[in-house]
Amino acid sequence: MNKIFASATEALEGVLFDGMFVAAGGFGLCGIPELSIAAIRDAGTKDLTIASNNCGVDDFGLGVLLKTRQIRKMISSYVGENAEFMRQYLSGELELEFNPQGTLAERMRAGGSGIPGFYTRTGVGTVIAEGKEHKDFDGQTYILERGIVADLAIIKAWKADPSGNLVFRKTARNFNVPAAMCGKICVAEVEEIVPLGSLDPDHIHLPGIYVHRLVQGAHEKRIEQRTVRKREG
Repeated sequence: MNKIFASATEALEGVLFDGMFVAAGGFGLCGIPELSIAAIRDAGTKDLTIASNNCGVDDFGLGVLLKTRQIRKMISSYVGENAEFMRQYLSGELELEFNPQGTLAERMRAGGSGIPGFYTRTGVGTVIAEGKEHKDFDGQTYILERGIVADLAIIKAWKADPSGNLVFRKTARNFNVPAAMCGKICVAEVEEIVPLGSLDPDHIHLPGIYVHRLVQGAHEKRIEQRTVRKREG
């Protein structure tokens, strides 16, 4: 099975449809699937529900899909860097389902592991718990959270081999692994595809069984917040 495609547009051909559910990896602007996001924008696929840690910034990352009004609902844990997100949400144009960060990651991982739901103490007694089943274990109250299974996962890794085994670099590992696991189809974009057998099996972060399509390409890797110290002297 050849998993390597020449571009994100080709990798997503026949996969996209209006109203689909997409899981997207990345944290802020770190480790985001830039090429796949651009391909979805260009395809014009609309009414998307996207599960992702956040929604990028106004002109980069998932923010470009907000700009083109292609997202109907976001399932996120943080949305603080995107003015257009705030505008669309406050005006009622965009649905938002807030999740605690660990809960969102575990919902993705659970869905990819065949686990339909799990109980967690996170969110008990807050608006997060409203409408969810409560259950007591060992004298503590927990709420039921459902696993996420997405129509498509779009992720970004550092290296891959032709079988789709992936290696992530530093914090770009973040949400990419659980997002990849929960997609019925996973498209992974990488900086380099290396020969089969050249990756140390002990250093593989995500096995290729979760990855269906691969794209190698150049990435901007923009810095979201740059903090510098004044030069002394």
